[in-house]
Amino acid sequence: MGSKIVSKKQLTDNIYLMDIEAPRVAKSAKPGQFVIVKIDEKGERVPLTVADYDREKGTVTIVFQTVGASTKTLSLLKEGDYIRDFVGPLGQPSEFVKEDIKELKDKNIVFIAGGVGTAPVYPQVKWFKENGLDADVIIGSRTKDLVILEDEMKSVAKNVYVGTDDGSYGFNGRVTDLLKHLVQDENKKYDHAVVIGPMIMMKFMCMMTKELNIPTTVSLNTIMVDGTGMCGACRVRIGDQIKFACVDGPEFDGHLVDFDEAMRRQSMYKTQEGRALLEFEEGDTHHHSNCGCGGTK
Repeated sequence: MGSKIVSKKQLTDNIYLMDIEAPRVAKSAKPGQFVIVKIDEKGERVPLTVADYDREKGTVTIVFQTVGASTKTLSLLKEGDYIRDFVGPLGQPSEFVKEDIKELKDKNIVFIAGGVGTAPVYPQVKWFKENGLDADVIIGSRTKDLVILEDEMKSVAKNVYVGTDDGSYGFNGRVTDLLKHLVQDENKKYDHAVVIGPMIMMKFMCMMTKELNIPTTVSLNTIMVDGTGMCGACRVRIGDQIKFACVDGPEFDGHLVDFDEAMRRQSMYKTQEGRALLEFEEGDTHHHSNCGCGGTK
């Protein structure tokens, strides 16, 4: 029968939140991981980051933007409807889940969320709160109407700073400007930044955190397609190594990510011709070595 949609909420014109009945996933999910959603037998596999989980109720929260046929179809489903496949948790948990709590207490962490990236930031900040840790959050959006989960974030974060590109709400400017303002004008000191959002936003934010000498983690969930390493869509260069976001990540050292190559691949992957060219250019490294397709890392 599949997994039942327990509740559904429309956050903006094209962003939706759903709570899905998935006890096994809820039981083992950790911040930073994702699920694969397949609406029906003919539907494509859609990787979505876990936005929250309730182990007692056995539910998992997903937040998604309608960008194609599959997410549009998903948005049309109602409470009580069923999703054929809801598989997970997949990917590696956030790195701080494995760190010593006492050591984390001595660090000032800032989470920086852009657009829909606010959704995967939330469970990470919630985990901090549950473990007695404080964290600041910066939420960036193009305009006021596109700001999501602000109240939820305020319930788990020490400080929440909101900025809009058009100045319609909160700080007038981009997230890079807001972080620079907090550090240089408000004398904030951060030991680590976690950045999740559109690729171009993460690129420029990493340039800013490098300038401010703040070690940075990014989540490359935005480039995942298949979720197994088989399709080659999320192949990314991290320093001098080739990695795959869906298997090795989705979190990586933001200062080592080759964002320009990742964005070029993201653009090429949209066409069949582009995918064929990437496969030709990259040879055996086009697929992950553990995907079962014969590629080597």
